[in-house]
Amino acid sequence: MTQAPNLVVAIDGPAASGKGTLARHLADLLTLRYLDTGSLYRATGLTVLKASGDPTNEADAVKAAENLDLSAFSAENLRSEEAGVAASHVAFIPSVRAVLLDFQRSIASNPGVAFKGAILDGRDIGTVVCPDADRKIFVEAALEVRIKRRLQELMERGEPVIEARVRADMTARDQRDRDRSVAPLKPADDAWVLDTSNMNADEALAAALDHIRGTGPL
Repeated sequence: MTQAPNLVVAIDGPAASGKGTLARHLADLLTLRYLDTGSLYRATGLTVLKASGDPTNEADAVKAAENLDLSAFSAENLRSEEAGVAASHVAFIPSVRAVLLDFQRSIASNPGVAFKGAILDGRDIGTVVCPDADRKIFVEAALEVRIKRRLQELMERGEPVIEARVRADMTARDQRDRDRSVAPLKPADDAWVLDTSNMNADEALAAALDHIRGTGPL
């Protein structure tokens, strides 16, 4: 019996758009291996900081990417605001993106026998990492909505919350993501755009499932 090909779903979008929550829920429902590609960049950024390096320095960032050990960081570490800011700096460096590209593609093409495919979320999955993905979803939300979500997330984690700082960091991160010369944040030409500004997580999940199931067999 010929094994069905893996389903590959690419999910992109800016910070706090809801793409991570959506991707995790879709992975559970569709038996897909999930990779938060942002965690690779967050871990790279934290590795640089841990070594007292500079996340904007190419040599420091590439060295961290080449010797990346995800197990060295907890989920809480990786979701911190410090990690997010450091990630946006190292992700701006083309040579860092090149180092991490092969790892991401290997997960997409070989998710493991326990899975029916893979779902990757990030900033350039549909445009660069998996341009031939079976489904491409670009998740977006208004800046004010994303700021509110990030503030709520930080408060729930017990982290210090300064709205002006969160606003400034997110605005700067958006600009870096969209303006970088390699793999800028933008929807793939064939991506379906999902605006979650007025949706909760369940509503976004239902919409995404309808889209995935309505555009072809799984």
